Amino acid sequence: MTSQRTFLSASAALLVGGALLAALPAAAADRPVAIVGATVFDATGAAPHRATVVIRDGRIAEVGPSVKAPRGALVIDAKGKALLPGFFDVHTHWTPGGSPRISPEIASAYIAAGVTTVNDFHQQPESFEPRRRWIASMASPHVNFVARMSTPGGHGADWADRATTKWVNSPQGARMEVKALVPYKPDFIKAFADGWRYGVSADNTSMDEGTLSALVDEAHRNNLKVLTHTVTVERGAIAGRAKVDVIAHSLQDREIDQATVDAIKAGGTAYAPTLAVYDPDKGEPPADPEVRRRGEVKFGYALHNVKVLHDAGVTIALGTDAGMPGTPHGASTLREMELLVRAGLTPSEALIAGTASSAKVLGELADRGTIEAGKRADLVLIDGEPWKAIADVHKTNRVFVDGVLVHGPGVKLPAANTAKSMPLIKAKGALIDDFEGAKSRSSYDTLRLDDMDGGIDRTVQVAQVINRTATDHALSIAARMAAKDNANAGVIIPLSRGSVEPVDVRPFKGVRFEIRGDGAAYEFGVNTLNGRWETQVGSSTEWKVVEVPFSELKRVSGRGGGSGPWTGDDALEVTIDGGRLAGEKMWVEIDNVSFF
Repeated sequence: MTSQRTFLSASAALLVGGALLAALPAAAADRPVAIVGATVFDATGAAPHRATVVIRDGRIAEVGPSVKAPRGALVIDAKGKALLPGFFDVHTHWTPGGSPRISPEIASAYIAAGVTTVNDFHQQPESFEPRRRWIASMASPHVNFVARMSTPGGHGADWADRATTKWVNSPQGARMEVKALVPYKPDFIKAFADGWRYGVSADNTSMDEGTLSALVDEAHRNNLKVLTHTVTVERGAIAGRAKVDVIAHSLQDREIDQATVDAIKAGGTAYAPTLAVYDPDKGEPPADPEVRRRGEVKFGYALHNVKVLHDAGVTIALGTDAGMPGTPHGASTLREMELLVRAGLTPSEALIAGTASSAKVLGELADRGTIEAGKRADLVLIDGEPWKAIADVHKTNRVFVDGVLVHGPGVKLPAANTAKSMPLIKAKGALIDDFEGAKSRSSYDTLRLDDMDGGIDRTVQVAQVINRTATDHALSIAARMAAKDNANAGVIIPLSRGSVEPVDVRPFKGVRFEIRGDGAAYEFGVNTLNGRWETQVGSSTEWKVVEVPFSELKRVSGRGGGSGPWTGDDALEVTIDGGRLAGEKMWVEIDNVSFF
């Protein structure tokens, strides 16, 4: 049996830090930059105009037709080129299942496309802090980390553990879980509020209006904006009444009605239609012509509805759902602007959607999103005139993030942009978890995770620390298996916060733990950067000590590393799981998990 968990170990980024400034000498932090003679599309609504832009200390210091390059500045001759604010993508997933698949490659893809700010909807909050550290060493867009909330059986809760996606189905529960997220310092919250599965599979559950309204209200009380997975017109009206900040998908089950338009406007809700993920022309056409026809009908509704909302005065932002199948990072952001034009926006309106409007709906317009003095120097230089021909957005010449040249002639990216992971760290010690520490945290100070099967119908699991003796404790897992062939339950113990930094366990020979259970077999596994390794262990109703040498582990998933034994240099998590028949019950108790 293989753990059902989707690994989240290789995806992240946040603000460009001091390490990057030192790594890219082409635009040193103490040397001004002058971009001379460009035609500037500043995204303020002004017509494109010839100007010089001066950058100092990562900010736009001056902009105008009569501005002169300061003495000692790095001068970039931009005659015949267009200078725009860096592009935004408010809906992406930095997932190992996307294209590219690992964070440094994803970051490089975005900056090569001129995308300088994105939202990542994919990560567990435990990973935010180490991912923010990781990104400080690479050239990357700014990445806002977005915490996830859904309903039991809802979209986004059908594969993730409850630490990655909070499950709520009442106003009280929504407020409690928003408060639980605040210490992780998320940049925003995403609510998977709509369970419609596009008419092609069984619907997930949806979030009722009272729960969504409470979630949004509590988020706003904590200065957090809310974006929603909303894909039907009916749920679009609910999002508006709940005062959701951004609907981050297309309403596409039918043409939008005036009452829904009014509700969205009244709620101050913006709209990021992610047309790129729904584009029926992307990738290989489906084998079934009827599937293609239905997709084209829904896409027609999506195109129609974004134009109606735009014409009604609803702010249109740019999102793509990049990381999903056929929706590559970077290129999809540029494709989204083309699709907005196809929907009926002018090229200038599409460019503003991808810059100033997206910055506005995220609350970042005072800092970036337009070319104005004092704002962050996130800029893209283009060979063309995209306000006339939107396809010119693909003609990227140079890209600046925080005033640093990160893409263009002569740029050499930091080594971190070609690394496959964060640097290897040493194991903290032999003891992994004795279940004596703070609530739900291991001896490695990591958050233990439930490991149930995925799907709408999921195994019901209760994991809790119990008294083993008057002074000793153990982890107890009790579960009722879902109605499926691969039902399982268990525990994941990360070896680093959020399972981001790989851990070197080569000083040890294996893992030892105490276990008792229902008498059936369990699986012990190690999740690594390059896949999963596991072996089966027996149990009885009496406590016994089990030792699993690393040499006994067999690869069951993943890539790389050859066919030999696991080397021990890329550990992320240890797991203990049990698979049982559909509807059966399982119990297991575990204690004193350690390396030996």
